[in-house]
Amino acid sequence: MKTALLVIDDDPIRAGELCLLLRFLEENQVTHADAASWRVCAEHNPDLRGIFLGRCGTQDLSIDAIQTLRTLAPRAAIVLIEEAEQPRALPSMFDTIPVFHLSRPFHYSQLSQILAKSQQSLNRDPKPAQSRRSTELFRNLIGNSPYIVRVRELVQRVAPSESSVMILGESGTGKEVVARNIHYHSNRSQGPFVPVNCGAIPDNLLESELFGHEKGAFTGAISTRRGRFELARGGTLFLDEIGDMPLNMQVKLLRVLQERTFERVGSDRSMEADVRIITATHRDLDELIKAGGFREDLYYRLNVFPIEMPALRERVEDLPLLIDELLQRLAHNQGSRVSLSAAVLRCLAHYPWPGNVRELANLMERLAILKPDSRVELADLPTKFRAYYPTELAEEESRENSEVSDLPVRLASTDGVALPPDGLDLRQYIMGLESSLIQTALEDTNGIVAHAASLLKMRRTTLVEKMRKYNIRRGDESE
Repeated sequence: MKTALLVIDDDPIRAGELCLLLRFLEENQVTHADAASWRVCAEHNPDLRGIFLGRCGTQDLSIDAIQTLRTLAPRAAIVLIEEAEQPRALPSMFDTIPVFHLSRPFHYSQLSQILAKSQQSLNRDPKPAQSRRSTELFRNLIGNSPYIVRVRELVQRVAPSESSVMILGESGTGKEVVARNIHYHSNRSQGPFVPVNCGAIPDNLLESELFGHEKGAFTGAISTRRGRFELARGGTLFLDEIGDMPLNMQVKLLRVLQERTFERVGSDRSMEADVRIITATHRDLDELIKAGGFREDLYYRLNVFPIEMPALRERVEDLPLLIDELLQRLAHNQGSRVSLSAAVLRCLAHYPWPGNVRELANLMERLAILKPDSRVELADLPTKFRAYYPTELAEEESRENSEVSDLPVRLASTDGVALPPDGLDLRQYIMGLESSLIQTALEDTNGIVAHAASLLKMRRTTLVEKMRKYNIRRGDESE
């Protein structure tokens, strides 16, 4: 297992306390080393992002040792484990690296803040762009639905192996995201990840694209060219849309998988195929095999460990989390912050999403352009989305809005409410009035939401949503 955090301390009790707390904070890649083993640990884990320095014997780790750690793990944050009354300081030569102080006894909040700040420092490092991207990979698989939780579990299980993986699912569900996650969490993560879209390359060029060619191998081959199998050596080769690969290339790919060697076009010299193969397709390969469009023997070679990506419409409960994540990215990348009204979220939950997460991402980007730094209402959505908004919800909202807008006038005529001389915020007044009436209805019905909704002449789901909006808690939480 690779180590993300290294605790260097000769005191096993102190080190054990810290390692236990780090694992409680879901830092699973933690290693403890002492004076005799810390150098070996650092040498074998160049991607360390945090080094916790305690004491070795009766002495703090020397400046020379810390400089060695900086050479072996240049991106790691330094955390000095202190006794509260004896804070340490590093010389000015270390001013350019993140250094944090952790005092004993260890506290959850202090350690959590240090981990967050060290990660922010790592993300600001201009050099490890690949790593910054990698740390965000699982964020693309965000969600709590059983489908996506299962996908994350399968990725974690298969990543450390060398088995071939086939990712199935509709276009736009994030199949390449899964492939990159598998690569990043595998033993080949230090090698390249090379994607190839088999459906986007003409049949007569696909062999050269995969295996490369020698100079003069065919008309137009003016120089030697390495193929994707060579480029992916020591890493992962991702064959997207494998169902679109022509039959003649399927035969050649099968031979490579069986013999683990290949030749460039125009060459008789065999080269080792040191790659892990991950494939993906949106097509039904079982039906394609029956129709004679895909080789059954190749299918069984590739489909060792299948992972099926769910369509977005099958995990619509993840929609709010996905939208929030996409809007945060847009705010970070473009500087514009957008929020969606409750009606917009309800409308999007009823849309079938034929383009899945990719279509959702495109919509959020479009809304960020059209409504920068503002709130998106139902009328701002494109027509094709609004067409799926349930008629009964639209009619109910219209009726409720009409009743609410009438309410101050009716109350003014019956209760003698007068407009203050300096005016009032009508919207806030209505919201306060609505909140007060909901609380009164809940009190009159002993907190039973269904009865309160009946008293207020509205649907139970609408009342629950308004209670959430006004942060009103019902008396009967089991209702």
